[in-house]
Formats: sequence, C-alpha cells, structure tokens
Amino acid sequence: MTNPNLTTGSVWRLRLHHGDQEIARLAVTGADMPWMHAEVETLPGFEEFRPLFSEQEQAVDEEDWERAEDCYTNIRSALTLTFPDGGPVAEFMLHIHDDGTAGWRWHDEPFDAVNP
Repeated sequence: MTNPNLTTGSVWRLRLHHGDQEIARLAVTGADMPWMHAEVETLPGFEEFRPLFSEQEQAVDEEDWERAEDCYTNIRSALTLTFPDGGPVAEFMLHIHDDGTAGWRWHDEPFDAVNP
C-alpha cells in the first residue's frame, strides 16, 4: 500500500508553533528516502524565516555543521511541519532553498526518542 504522505502532489504544511499560522505549503515532487522533495508555495509570514533557511543552506554548503545545527534548532523551535492529513510531524529536518524547492526528512517520533 502506498503511503499517501509520500505521493507526488501531496501537500505538507509549515506552520508557526504559536497561533498555528500556515506560512508555506510543500507540494511533494518526489522522494529519495529518507529525503522528501517539494516545490514551495510561500504564504504571509514566511519572509521572516527566509534568512534563516538561507543561512542554513550556506552553512551546509560551507560544511559549518555547528552553524547549520544552530539554524536547525531555531527552525524547530519556531515552526511545525504537518502531514497532508493535518497531523503534526514529530521530528523533521527541513531545508528550503532559494530556488523555491525544499528537501526534508522526518520521523514519527522525536529524534531523541529514536536515538537515546
């Protein structure tokens, strides 16, 4: 049986932790497990986070893993990712690129619970 969350065209949503405002929609274009890939539709509220995603991308390109981890922590402390059915994703690592695409990996349980 195919997982509907992984289906091309399914839409994952990025929301603020507080107030539940949706700031981006991620329309799945493919998967290269464990990574998902999508086109990003930005919504009001996203622009506040664009510099953080750009900094994260630059840190990864420069292999500055400490700075990339700091960006990841800031993203996770402010934003929630939801499955297409609206349920919250327990843990995710999301990269939104300047070209309007995204890549992310996710897990049903917090990473700390997976790797104690």
